[in-house]
Amino acid sequence: MIAVNANLTSSAYLISAVLFIFSLKGLASPTSARLGNTLGMAGMVLAILTTLFVGHHLIYSLVGFAILSGAIVGVLAAKRVPMTKMPELVALMHSFVGLSAVLIAIAAVYNTAETHTAVQRIELFIGAFIGAITFTASIIAFGKLSGKFSSKPIVFNHQHLLNLVIALLLLGFGIVYYIQDSQFAFLIMCALALVLGITLIIPIGGADMPVVISMLNSYSGWAAAGIGFTLNNSVLIIAGACVGSSGAILSYIMCKAMNRHILSVMLGGFGGDSAIDTAANSAQKAVKSGSADDVAFLMTNADSVIIVPGYGLAVSRAQHALQELTSKLISKGVHVKYAIHPVAGRMPGHMNVLLAEADVPYEQVVEMEDINNEFGHTDVVFVIGANDVVNPAAKKPGTAIYGMPILEAYKAKTIIVNKRSMAAGYAGLDNELFYLDKTMMVFGDAKHVIEDILKAM
Repeated sequence: MIAVNANLTSSAYLISAVLFIFSLKGLASPTSARLGNTLGMAGMVLAILTTLFVGHHLIYSLVGFAILSGAIVGVLAAKRVPMTKMPELVALMHSFVGLSAVLIAIAAVYNTAETHTAVQRIELFIGAFIGAITFTASIIAFGKLSGKFSSKPIVFNHQHLLNLVIALLLLGFGIVYYIQDSQFAFLIMCALALVLGITLIIPIGGADMPVVISMLNSYSGWAAAGIGFTLNNSVLIIAGACVGSSGAILSYIMCKAMNRHILSVMLGGFGGDSAIDTAANSAQKAVKSGSADDVAFLMTNADSVIIVPGYGLAVSRAQHALQELTSKLISKGVHVKYAIHPVAGRMPGHMNVLLAEADVPYEQVVEMEDINNEFGHTDVVFVIGANDVVNPAAKKPGTAIYGMPILEAYKAKTIIVNKRSMAAGYAGLDNELFYLDKTMMVFGDAKHVIEDILKAM
């Protein structure tokens, strides 16, 4: 009977792991993302039921209460959190995963009924310190994204030396725990890792936060995998490894998109340079502003229009109005596409999800590397709430975003930019695109502006 249960458990965990793998594959494309989410949820339900089935010593009432509480919080958060707050929610979820890894590791260390082998102590050390770093780093990322903390880099003298000292102390107490199986040394190691998570993230500015979110996603996966080894849970190992590796790959892609080094992200070594403060200079520059009527005239008389959405579109919840505008232009014979930068918004895929919510056809949404060659022969580019991702300053050595690939909107024949004001973007840089002779600024809330353009049409 025990052998049969063991075989059923292994088979169920294997099926769960396969569902998680296919879930990740589904999430790779907007057309299959819904199926990917469904497969992931099915895999998680199967994994939970299997764990309950084999949990001979579980306090089922307590476990059931925890599952029900978590489900209620998750449902309420998913229904109430707007798309503009989704990056903060993701960061907060990463913190929960990290905290779970730390608490499970501490519980395992204090479980005197079991003697941990040398390999298990290494697994506990790795899972706990990665989880602790993920927890506090994600809290800081959440604070910066939500505006509860300043998005500006916090730097001070000998900052990297402090990080090095903390890391060496962390490693030292980890070695003491490994040799002596000391619970006190393990707790000190966890405390140092919590502090290191803070000191690694605070020097990173808001403009680089999308890469940080991606990297923390990877950290949370590796933390889960490390704890999976401790618990001898195969599905946790496989799921954690999938999340960790996919997060690392995404981070590498993001780093290339922002001209950053992956090692710098892992060590918290970039983003510390203060952005150039150009508020005074921008106030002295002249811009050409227009009205919704002007925009309607330019767009309806164009053969091709490229729309560049940004965070401002999400803030104003203007995606449905924008889709209506696009449909109107297409009905008038205008060729319309959406240009998506890898880090537009506050996290990878933010704009894709936002447009999908408004039922924008996938064939109209084009990634940066595929559309940059089209800007040069496009009649009108409509930039809505985007800033840093279209800033030509990225082409100039010495600027804070130098080398960052951008959407080359400045090459279009006519440029229309919708913003609430002339405030700098998340990177804190003035945008030279706004001052070109062929650029027309349209100030106001994106949704109201688009609705006025529709009325003018």
